[in-house]
Amino acid sequence: MLAPKNNQQPLVQAKGSDAQIYKRLLSYVVPYWVAFLISIIGYLLFSVSNVAFLQLISYIVDSLQGNDPLLQSEYANLFAELFGVSDSLNRTVIPLAIIALVLSRGVGTFIGDTFITYVSTNLVHDLRLQLFNQLMRLPTSFFDATQQGHLVAKVTFHVTQVTGAATDAVKVIIREGFTVIGYLGFLLYLNWKLTLIFLAVAPMIGLLVMLAGIRFRLISERIQQSMGDVTHVASEAVQGHRVVRIFGGAEYEKQRFAKASNNYRRQSMKMVVTASIATPTTQLLVGLALAGLVWLVLDPLLLAAMTAGSVVAFITTGGLLAKPIRQLSEVNATVQKGLAAAEDIFDLFDQITERDNGTEMLKFVKGQVEFREVSFSYGNDLPQVLRALSFTVKPGEIIALVGRSGSGKSTLASLIPRFYSPTSGSILIDGMPIEELSLVNLRQHIALVTQEVTLFNDSIANNIAYGSLGDAREEDIIAAAQKAYIWEFITELEHGLDTVIGDDGVLLSGGQRQRLAIARAFLKDAPLLILDEATSALDSESERYIQSALEEVVKGRTTFIIAHRLSTIESADRILVIDNGSIIEQGRHAELLALNGHYANLHSHGSEEENSSSKNEIDIGQSLPIDRNARKGWDFHPLVRAWYSDASWLNVLSPLGRLYEKLGRWRRSRIEKHQWQAPVPVIVVGNINIGGTGKSPLVISLVEQFKARGYTPGVVSRGYGGVSAE
Repeated sequence: MLAPKNNQQPLVQAKGSDAQIYKRLLSYVVPYWVAFLISIIGYLLFSVSNVAFLQLISYIVDSLQGNDPLLQSEYANLFAELFGVSDSLNRTVIPLAIIALVLSRGVGTFIGDTFITYVSTNLVHDLRLQLFNQLMRLPTSFFDATQQGHLVAKVTFHVTQVTGAATDAVKVIIREGFTVIGYLGFLLYLNWKLTLIFLAVAPMIGLLVMLAGIRFRLISERIQQSMGDVTHVASEAVQGHRVVRIFGGAEYEKQRFAKASNNYRRQSMKMVVTASIATPTTQLLVGLALAGLVWLVLDPLLLAAMTAGSVVAFITTGGLLAKPIRQLSEVNATVQKGLAAAEDIFDLFDQITERDNGTEMLKFVKGQVEFREVSFSYGNDLPQVLRALSFTVKPGEIIALVGRSGSGKSTLASLIPRFYSPTSGSILIDGMPIEELSLVNLRQHIALVTQEVTLFNDSIANNIAYGSLGDAREEDIIAAAQKAYIWEFITELEHGLDTVIGDDGVLLSGGQRQRLAIARAFLKDAPLLILDEATSALDSESERYIQSALEEVVKGRTTFIIAHRLSTIESADRILVIDNGSIIEQGRHAELLALNGHYANLHSHGSEEENSSSKNEIDIGQSLPIDRNARKGWDFHPLVRAWYSDASWLNVLSPLGRLYEKLGRWRRSRIEKHQWQAPVPVIVVGNINIGGTGKSPLVISLVEQFKARGYTPGVVSRGYGGVSAE
C-alpha cells in the first residue's frame, strides 16, 4: 500500500475478493457482448458435436451386433424418406453423420476461438489504454512514492497476465466447461445411478482446486513483485550505464539483477510444481472414479439393463471426462495469475487522481501571483517545508529564489502549477485562487524549465513543439531555437530539425539539452515562467548566451528564477532569500548586499555557486579593472568596498595587516618545505568552451584507455546532474 505524500489525498482503496475482481474484469466484456455471445454459441456447437459423436459410437457398436439401431428408432420413417428404404440404413447415415459432426465441431471451434479472442484482445487493449491514461492523471505525490520499474511492469508484464485470464482462461472455461456439462448430461441419460456414483469424487476435486488456487494466488502475487524488481534493476542499470562502468559497478549490478531474476525464477518454479502436483492428483481422482464405474458396469445385473453400445459409450464418456477436467484444473493457475495482475492494475485504477475541482477558465493572464500564508508539508508526520509564506509578485516582475539546498525553493515553485497543493493558505493568480481554475487552463499559462531536463526519443522539432505546441509553425520553432542559441548547432546536423536525439536526448551534450528545453519554453510564450536551475548545466559561454536570451524572454512576463549561481539572478527585480521554509530577506541585489546578512554571506563565500559580478556589468571573460579607484561603484562586500574607496578608518587595522603579512610569509615557507604532491597523476579538463565540443567524450575516452592498460582511474566531475561522472 502506498502512503500518500500529500496528506490531502489518500491513494488506495480496499481490495476486493477474487469474485469481485473477476467480476470487475469481466465487466470490460460488456461492450463486446455480441461477440461474446457468438463465441458461446460456437463452443456450445463444439460441445454438442462431442456428445453427439459419443452417441454415434453407441450406434456403431450396436450395429456391429447385427442390429440397425436407426431402423429401430423413432426417427426410422424420417431417415427412410431422406435416404430410402434399406436393410442397412446405418451404413449410409453414420458415415455422413461423422462428416457432419467433424464439420460442426470445426465450425464451432473456429467461431468460439475467433470471437472470444476478439473480445479478449479488445479487453486487454482497453485495460492498457485505461492504465496509461490513469498514469497521466495521477498526482506528482504518487510518482514520488512509487518505483518507476514497478509502474513499467504494470503496463508491460501485468497486462499480459490479464491476457491469459481474459483469453486462454475464458476460452478453456467456456469450451471445456460446456464439454464437461455435455458429457455429464449424456452419462445421466445413459445411467443416472452410475453417474451419481461418478459425481461422488466432485467434492474432492473441488477441494483440491480450491487449495491449489490459494497457492497459485499467493505465488502469482510474488511473481508480480519479483518481475517489478527485475524491471526496476534493469532500468536503473541501463539508465546509469556510464556511472556503472566508470565506478566499476558492473559486477554489483549483475549480482542485483541475478538476485531479482533468480527470485522470479524460484516463484515461477513454485507455480509449475504446484500445477504439476495438482493436475495428476485431479486425474488420479477421476481415474479412481472411472475404475469404480467400470467395476460396477461389468456387473451382469447392470449390463442387463443396458445395450452393448450404451455400455461402451458410458465407459468412453467417463474416460473422456478426464481431459476437460484436467484442463479446467490447469486453467486455475492462469486464472490466479490473471487475478493477481488484475488486482494490481485495478489498485492503480483506484488511486485518487489529481484533484481538479476548478471550473474557471482564464483566456488572458496578466501575471500577478500572490502567496497568502502558504504552508506545505509532504505528510502529516513530516516537517513543514514551507511556513506561512506571504508575498505578492507584480505582473512582469522577475523574482529570484535563493537559499541553501533543501530550503524549499523548488517546492515553492511546484505549488504554482499545482503539482502539489498547499496544506494551508492559498495562491492567487490575477486575484483568483488557483484551486478555482481548471488544471489544464492553469498550466496553459505557465512555462517550466527544470534542472532535470526531459526530452523524448523524437526529432528536435517535436521536442521543441511538444504537446499542445505540436501545431506550431516551423518558422516559430526556428525562432525559438535561435533565441535559445541552439539554431547554429541544429543547422550543422544532416537532418536539421528532423534529427532524432535518442532517449532523453542522449545524443546531445548537457548544454544542448538544456538549451533545447529552454527553446520549448520560448515557443510556449506563457505569461508565467518558472526557471528551476535552468542554466545549471551550461558552460560559461552557453550561460552568457542564455542569460542574454532570458533577458529578452522574461520581458513582459512574470518570472520565477531558482538558482544556485547567484550571478544569474543579480539583475532580478526582487530576490527572496528562503531558509528553513521561510522568507528571511528580500530585496534587490545591491540592497541585500548592503544588509550584510544571509544573502551577502552566500554571495561573498560562494556557498551556492561561484561568486561573480552582475551580468549587466561584467561580461564573461572580462577582467576586473586593475586600478582599484576605477572599481568604485562595484557591488562588493562592505569591507571590500571600503578598501577600494580608501576609507580612512582602515588605518586602524594596519597592525593587524602587518601581523597577517608575517603569518602569511611563515605559512608560505612551511608549505614550500612540505609541499603536498598528489600520489597519482592528475588531469584537469576545464569547462571554458561552449557545450558540445567533446569535453565529456574526451574524459570517457581517457578512462577507457586507462582501464584497457590495467589502470583504475577515478573521475571527479560536476557534469549535467552528475551525468558526466559516468
